[in-house]
Amino acid sequence: MADSIIVDLRKDIGIITINRPEKRNALRQKDWIKLADTLDELGANHNLRCLIIKGAGDAAFCAGADISGFESERSTRQKVKSYEEATARAFDAAHTCQIPVIAMINGFCLGGGFELALGCDLRIAAASAKFGVPAKNVGLFLSYGLLELLIDAGGKANAIEVLLEGRIFTAIEAKSKNLITRIVDDEKLLEEAMAVARNVANGAPLTAKWHRKAIRRIAQSDPYSSKELEEQYDYADSEDYEEGFKSFVEGRKPIFKGK
Repeated sequence: MADSIIVDLRKDIGIITINRPEKRNALRQKDWIKLADTLDELGANHNLRCLIIKGAGDAAFCAGADISGFESERSTRQKVKSYEEATARAFDAAHTCQIPVIAMINGFCLGGGFELALGCDLRIAAASAKFGVPAKNVGLFLSYGLLELLIDAGGKANAIEVLLEGRIFTAIEAKSKNLITRIVDDEKLLEEAMAVARNVANGAPLTAKWHRKAIRRIAQSDPYSSKELEEQYDYADSEDYEEGFKSFVEGRKPIFKGK
């Protein structure tokens, strides 16, 4: 039996493939747990600078939950809670990963698959990709954490439209709602995702870490502490900053070490 989650390391870029094409890459509870474990493991790999999550085959990035497992995994309150904890951990693993994560979206990106993509930093979609969160058709509640991701990406008005209608919509509409970052021709999807990952990987990893953290902090309403305001200047003590400005002055390519 093939692994449901496959990892391909290409120097400093890691590619995670959701590998259940016969199910449109829909996942069972154990698959969500494996995906979370994989993201945690790769995020702690200091040799990696960026991750890409993609779906196997041409039909889907991830169609969400495998409906054949609803009876065994989601038929009671306790089962639902256990399942939702597993999926929430996967979404959070993408969102809080120590290195940037790109969702490379082809085909269907629905339900939990869309929520996974929303947890990523960047969402690059093929022109033919389809999106939606049809929770209303099953009587599901997304949870506050997932609603935060949806609202953070597209705003309250778009979030309520997506959830109340529950319809499937195009990549063009998803882009117009700010739910994805970029649309590319289908045949150029992998090329574009790898090019973006290379751009990310070539930058100073500490800078990426600091900016991702700060942007998420800005979304909170409470005022910045004196400690946070002082931490804005921590970059000046890093080896990467010294390497960065010296290489700039010397007209050479910097070699960042994440220190």
